[in-house]
Formats: sequence, C-alpha cells, structure tokens
Amino acid sequence: MIPRHDPALKAFASDNYAGVHPEILQAIVMANEGHQISYGDDVYTEALQGVFKQHFGDQAQAWPVFNGTAANVVSLRSMTAHWEAVICADTAHIHTDEGGAPEVAGGIKLLTVPTPDGKLTPDLIDRQAWGFGDPHRAQPKVVSISNTTELGTVYTPEEIRAICDHAHSLGLLVHLDGSRLTNAAAALDVPLRALTTDAGVDVLSFGGTKIGLLYGEAVVVLNPAAATGIDYIRKTFMQLSSKMRFVSVQFEALLSGDLWLRNARQANAMGKRLEAAVRDIPGVTVPRPAQANAVFAILPKDATERLQKRFRFYTWNEATGEVRWMCAFDTTEADVDAFAAAVAEELA
Repeated sequence: MIPRHDPALKAFASDNYAGVHPEILQAIVMANEGHQISYGDDVYTEALQGVFKQHFGDQAQAWPVFNGTAANVVSLRSMTAHWEAVICADTAHIHTDEGGAPEVAGGIKLLTVPTPDGKLTPDLIDRQAWGFGDPHRAQPKVVSISNTTELGTVYTPEEIRAICDHAHSLGLLVHLDGSRLTNAAAALDVPLRALTTDAGVDVLSFGGTKIGLLYGEAVVVLNPAAATGIDYIRKTFMQLSSKMRFVSVQFEALLSGDLWLRNARQANAMGKRLEAAVRDIPGVTVPRPAQANAVFAILPKDATERLQKRFRFYTWNEATGEVRWMCAFDTTEADVDAFAAAVAEELA
C-alpha cells in the first residue's frame, strides 16, 4: 500500500491527530508474537499493574479501556449510585465533548458550575454541593476535575489538595480526567502522583492516546474504597478488550521509562513556542498564557477561514472568534514556525 495522506503535513487541531510514537509501535510489534490469554489475563496486563503502582502508589489498580470517554464514564459509574450526581466545570470534557455519554450511557446527572478559567475551587464546588438528603434533588457524590483543563489551564498540587480536602469533608469523592495529565505534570515538573495520589484524588482517568499511544486509556483507582464493580461495568460498557495485551504493552512502554515525560515536554515546549510566535502579530489576541500544549487565540473570522484552508484547527467560540491550537508530541519547531508564518501572512 501507499500512504493516502501527506506524512509531512501537520495540524494544530488536536494532539489526537498525531500518529503513534515509534517506541510504542515497537512495543506492539514485540507483543505480537505468539499467543497470549485474552481479556486481560495476559502477562502484559499483569505487568502493567506494577508500572502504575510505581507512579501512583501501592494501592493503585488500573483497568485499560479503549478511549477517554469510556474511561470517564466507567470511572464515574463505579463511584456513584443511580441517584447520585457529579459536580464539574461547565467547560469540562464530560459535559461539552462526550456526546452526553455520562448521562445517556452512564445514567449520571452532571451538576455544572461556570468557571473563569476551567478550574473548580472549593467555593465553586459549594454552588452545587447542596440538597443532601433531599429526594427531589440528585445527590452530589463526586467532584470531577480535568488536568489540564479544556481551557488549557493547569491545576497545581496545592489546588487539587484544597479541592480534595473540601470535597472529602462534604462526603464527596474526587475524580480526575487526566487525558492530558502528563502535560500538566511536565508543565509543573512534578511526578504524576503529586497531582493525583498525593493530592487526595480517588479515581483517575489516565490518558494515553494524546501522548503517543495508538489507542487506549485507563481507569486507575487510587482509593480502593471509592469505586466498586469496575470489572463488570467495563464489560457492560463494551470496554473489555479481547486482545488487551496490545493496550497494556503500550502503557508499559509509555510509563516504564521516561517516554511520557519526553513526549509531554516536547508538546508543551511547542505550545510555548507557538504562543510566543503569534502573541505580537497584529490582529491576534492571546487571552491567556499557554500553560501546557494548548494555545488559545482570538482573530478575525475571515482570517481564520483562510488559515483553516492551509492548516486544520478548530474554532473554540464562534461568537468571539476564539480558536484553539494544539501541539502534539511530534510537533517540531519547524512546524510551529511555518504555522506562525501562515498566521502572520493571513493577517497582513
């Protein structure tokens, strides 16, 4: 076969657009020889538990799934009863970008809170953390945060600890959507557990696809008392892979060394480079600094439409003209410079 696309073409629409890191591909090829027991009873999935414990502590247990929506829905369903609800930011991925899956597939009520920067705080949580014992109101049970957030902002360990302490004081659990957790940890130069286990997070959706995997995310339970029935929930939600070794070996390749950190640092560095390159272009407004690998900008609609014919990226807010530019682990300095030059040309 011959490629049906230009391998040199890069986009700034999503880190999901990137291919698979060569080290991940090598791991898949290595695991491909011979036969292994199916449905997660293979040696790679067994070894994966030790890898996650190294990063998140001895109590951590991981359940690989196919995608991020599934990781979030399986996590939240395992943490809630049918009458309980999840508090989240109104920009949270579980609310804005999962097609209603938490509600439709999971049967989970979402209680959203407006935030200025995509980040919850104890005070903001209190806007929905009420009505306990009232049978007419869905009962708050879980606080779900994303790191990085949908607005590209990053929670510090101290901010997450404050959220967890407050939530736990109210009898609530904390879930973290970590589809870009590696980017957050790299941005702050802290271990993964500093933003999760050590801060008090109960259950984590750990992302792999955006940081170099072919496919695969993981539900990681950090507090065994916080989640029940994941073995059964994962199966009933059609997320039990028969050839799970090919998901698990990818995570082992990503996490057993420093590949996750190298990939995240590269993506973040390119985000910073892109922000610096476009910030002073006349006609471009950058509403907030790039904290990881996402750059948000506001530019005229006609310039956006012309630029989108040259590079793929998404309009974030049609009303304001805000767009989002994402950098991936395979984004290079040359890619960024070419894109920034195109922005300048279209706004000249």
